[in-house]
Amino acid sequence: MKLVIVESPTKAKTISKFLGKGFVVKSSFGHVRDLPKSEMGIDIEKDFEPRYIVPTKAQEKLASLKESAKKADEIILASDEDREGEAIAWHLLKALDLEKKNKKPYSRIVFHEITKSAIQKALEHPRELDLNLVNAQQARRVLDRLVGYELSPFLWKKIRRGLSAGRVQSVALRLIVEREREIEKFKSEEYWTIAAELTKENDAQVFSANLIEKDGEKIEKTQVLELFSGKYTSKKTTIENKKDAEKIVADLESAVYAVSDLTRKEAFRNPPAPFTTSTLQQAAISNLGWSAKQTMMVAQKLYELGHITYMRTDSVNLSLEFLLSAQKTVEKEFGKKYTLESPRYFKTKSKSAQEAHEAIRPTYSEKTPAELEASLDSAQHRLYKLIWSRTIACQMQSAKLSQVKVDISAKGKSQYLLRANGSTIIFDGFLKVYGEGASKETFLPEMENGEKLEAKDVLPTQKATTPPPRYNEASLVKVMEEHGIGRPSTYAPTISTIFERKYIEKNEDKKLYPLEIGGVVNDTLVEHFPQIVDIDFTANMEEDLDSVAEGKKEWVPVIRDFYEPFHKNLEKKTESVKKEDFVEKLDRKCPECGSDLVMKFGRFGKFIACSKYPECKFTEKTAEEKKVDDEFSGETCEKCGKPMVVKRGRFGPFLGCSGYPECKNIKGIEKKTGVKCPKCKDGEIVEKKSKRGRIFYGCNKYPACDFAMWNKPTGEMCPRCGQPLAFAAKGIVKCSSKECGFEQ
Repeated sequence: MKLVIVESPTKAKTISKFLGKGFVVKSSFGHVRDLPKSEMGIDIEKDFEPRYIVPTKAQEKLASLKESAKKADEIILASDEDREGEAIAWHLLKALDLEKKNKKPYSRIVFHEITKSAIQKALEHPRELDLNLVNAQQARRVLDRLVGYELSPFLWKKIRRGLSAGRVQSVALRLIVEREREIEKFKSEEYWTIAAELTKENDAQVFSANLIEKDGEKIEKTQVLELFSGKYTSKKTTIENKKDAEKIVADLESAVYAVSDLTRKEAFRNPPAPFTTSTLQQAAISNLGWSAKQTMMVAQKLYELGHITYMRTDSVNLSLEFLLSAQKTVEKEFGKKYTLESPRYFKTKSKSAQEAHEAIRPTYSEKTPAELEASLDSAQHRLYKLIWSRTIACQMQSAKLSQVKVDISAKGKSQYLLRANGSTIIFDGFLKVYGEGASKETFLPEMENGEKLEAKDVLPTQKATTPPPRYNEASLVKVMEEHGIGRPSTYAPTISTIFERKYIEKNEDKKLYPLEIGGVVNDTLVEHFPQIVDIDFTANMEEDLDSVAEGKKEWVPVIRDFYEPFHKNLEKKTESVKKEDFVEKLDRKCPECGSDLVMKFGRFGKFIACSKYPECKFTEKTAEEKKVDDEFSGETCEKCGKPMVVKRGRFGPFLGCSGYPECKNIKGIEKKTGVKCPKCKDGEIVEKKSKRGRIFYGCNKYPACDFAMWNKPTGEMCPRCGQPLAFAAKGIVKCSSKECGFEQ
């Protein structure tokens, strides 16, 4: 009997289907050894030697694996093919004592898709454990442990307990904090744009042309802002106020219009490359509204079920076998005219990507989303459809477009130039399956040079320059990838960590913004530990870890070069930085002892306390807390009838019975929106939180009324169906009713 060990039970179940008698497939449920949680677990004096233990949750599983190993003739380690998977295989090797002499034979196999042919090929070509990959993962683990276990206590002592700092998470936090500061500093400037609604003589079709020049001078100006994360370009016009706009409008209303230049050309739009980890996360966040963490969880399940290839990759390569299969699928599903004469190849940009690896793709191109819909849950099906569509699209013909650019002269007191652009799809190509289709076409009437036109209306629009946008999870992942901060396997957990630490939050548009404590932690690190939050330094460290994985560098010197100056600076800052530096003094005295009152950071936010603590333990609620108390005063407990009082917990304020501990009734605080419930007409729509922590909006008369919606209501009703309108992503307002589909 041969024992095959993988990480997850789902993966074990899928692989079992492809192996015949003589194989038993077991799961390790991830790592069977790890650094201890209660201590550093690293011997710094002995070349940063890590001390691994078997965690309590893994002990029973390891005992079971040992029993299975005793009965086996050979052990096959089949964990994932990346650094983490290699480390899991190495820890199994150690925990099962497979290295000792006269022990049973073992081998290591890897595959990037869970198919019968891939498993069979891997079994036919086993390899040795790649200790370079193991060392790279071990170096990252040691590095992150050193930073976390030494820097976090500094934050506990100086600011408050429960805070943490991390090598990659602190840079991600800094990106969000710096962007918020850039938005706050931005000074918006008024400007105006002007468009003319034009028609041909004796033609009912109206089209729009934008003013681009006045007396030979360009109207549009570009401004470039130097940001922490790079450059941000925005546009405005030289029409700076309403008075100037009205003068131009008056002139254009009586101007003579004619076509001055007309350009027609055919253009081709090529499909995007197949998904890498980063681009999959960005697409799922933008198209499905998911988080990076949710995307990776669903992708992991699809991989383990054998439907997609391995989901942690920097590569955009596709195997020749798949490329040939994809062409057959394209022809079958869409017709011969959509196929390519030869496969389309994409070049991988990432230096760390291994060419032998593939992009994220369906394991079988012929398994369409429709075919798998019955066997997948809703989330799995949506992500599979996204992956299948993108991969198939990249092997389809380019879209062929007809683009028209019309320049229009307008002669009034001044000479003006306006421009209209049109685009029509001649052949949809890959757009048939992925991307923007015919709905994005812009039609213009047929025109000729010199042809006279008539202005039906001239429309001035007031605008203001906009600050750089806040990040959402997709744009944060993108900028992290661009700067080399982290790697595919770390994007999602990094973002999750700074959410869990309550350093950042999302607004209604799913944009990220820093909470006050996140700003304080960031500023502390920037001032006292600049290397930890330096983009270039963090990116260079990632390159060093890549060099360890490639066998070009030893991991211990890499760690030592970082740790020694870091630790020396930490000792110095521990002495020089005082806790008082993080306390805000108030211009009031303690009513109990007469000492100064100060604002402090507590576990659940800010609070007012006596500066003589612990001698004087006086505390007081902040103005914000008192406001919440006043808002919810008068609420009574539905279980015992006693007054409900506002309490604070790790997830914010909540209502608890004043009769505690005799009555332990609690309920969440529901933020009012001021919008009447459209269903019962009696209740009000309030902000609520689901069991999984997701914000939604529902009637406050629940359970009597079960009306609920995911997005925040605007306060207005849909003109089409009468249901509440809600804020959506990208500045769109849409109807809360899925059946309606209205948006603006």
